[in-house]
Amino acid sequence: MFKGFYTVASGMLAQQRRTEMLSNNMANANTPGFKADQSAIRSFPEMLLQRMDQQSIPTEKGLNIPGNTTIGSISTGVYMQEVIPNFLQGDIKETGLNTDVSLINVNVPDNGEDGAVGSVFFTVTGPSGEERYTRNGNFTLDGAGYLTTASGLYVLNDAGQQIQLTSDDFSINEEGILTGANGEVARLGVAYSDNANSLIKEGDGLYRTEDGNNLPSAYLAGGVQFNLQQGFLERSNVDVSRTMTDMMTAYRAFEANQKVLQAYDRSMEKAANEVGRIG
Repeated sequence: MFKGFYTVASGMLAQQRRTEMLSNNMANANTPGFKADQSAIRSFPEMLLQRMDQQSIPTEKGLNIPGNTTIGSISTGVYMQEVIPNFLQGDIKETGLNTDVSLINVNVPDNGEDGAVGSVFFTVTGPSGEERYTRNGNFTLDGAGYLTTASGLYVLNDAGQQIQLTSDDFSINEEGILTGANGEVARLGVAYSDNANSLIKEGDGLYRTEDGNNLPSAYLAGGVQFNLQQGFLERSNVDVSRTMTDMMTAYRAFEANQKVLQAYDRSMEKAANEVGRIG
């Protein structure tokens, strides 16, 4: 009985966390460059149940031989093992703004070992000055003329330095060369990861590496081909209709576990209050 409580509770927790993940995806359906999260739900190891009994031997002394009868296996619950972003390229939307830039994957190989997805990212400074990575090219100019993200983080060039401009009258070609009114200014920093699934999602569209080391430049990575397009943004890759369907499925699974938990609770109440009562 108590095993049933734990099994049902684990199912409710897993579906609650999945619902929270899907709700976050839905909330960011219009966030440029957002990569939808995917969950992996796994079962805990199953337990093999056996019943201890005994077999009577029809002898003069009435011998009983102890034994075990296999009943079968029972699940011990489920859990959300991990949440992995889906790095599939989002749709490209034209905005007409000079400060908007989109990254377009042409040929971005993986590491060739476990089939992990490779991807390219803009390089920006994190809140503490460290290097971070994003697919959100919704940039702007601050009061000092520095190219920044919408949240105020500095966009870096291919040398890891901040980019300062005199006006918003500039152009960016497909190779990332940024040209201002006075000629060539910089080249947008673009990093490459051959296993984007190993990156840690921080929020606000930012990613960082597990070991804290910077990713290599995508311009120098062999076999990596991509384009940059000014005046366009990569849209979120969230499939709204699919996400809504998954949210309803998760909610119904949570509700089903809740009803089973209530049934266990009623059984426990009856066992405590009625079983063994002397009438």
